[in-house]
Amino acid sequence: MKHLAKLRFLALALGLVLASACTAQSGTGTTAASNAPAPYTEGDQYVTLPAPHRRYSSDGKVEVAEVFSYGCIHCAEFAPIAEKLKAQLPKGVVFKLVPAPFSAQWLPFARAYYAANQLGVVDRTHLQLFTAKFAQHYPINTLDELADFYAREGVDRAKFMSIATSDAATAKLKADLALIQQWGVDGTPSVVVDGKYKVVNVHTLDELSAVAQWLAKRELTAADKGGK
Repeated sequence: MKHLAKLRFLALALGLVLASACTAQSGTGTTAASNAPAPYTEGDQYVTLPAPHRRYSSDGKVEVAEVFSYGCIHCAEFAPIAEKLKAQLPKGVVFKLVPAPFSAQWLPFARAYYAANQLGVVDRTHLQLFTAKFAQHYPINTLDELADFYAREGVDRAKFMSIATSDAATAKLKADLALIQQWGVDGTPSVVVDGKYKVVNVHTLDELSAVAQWLAKRELTAADKGGK
């Protein structure tokens, strides 16, 4: 998608201090439907990633992972579509957010996500943060400014800062960046299904969602047939 943000990766050295850095349906249809040609094709709307295939989560379910940043306006545009996608996924498929530390400016947003996730407030603050930054034009760029936003949303500011600047958050940043690189993702928003397929060459954010949903349902059907 020509409007996706293309960003360079930030090399995270071992000793780097980061604390202050800134639809297609498939499955159980009729015989005619099951014999219909697939709406999306390998090499066009998606690619199969090289093995080994790694999911973001370890719960064993088919996974739809969105690589995103609160600093990305295209992610803000995709966020409500992603919420609908999440709600439409069948049982047995999970939706995961993966923050992308692609630049020094984006590091605070990744740290903020880890803190919000640990504090259990992502569901009620995810869309609100995009709205505050891009629609209401609040100055939300630094970790302090992010802490102010979460405090306005009722989050304990001290707890937020403690988690966001922790060694655990730094380790998570490095692990997530390594996985994102393994997936070959260099732009946001990007979607990877089951650590196996990456959605590519789509023309709209709605199409990004539709391809992801189709791949997830196909993987779920394959998993069910395999007895997983």
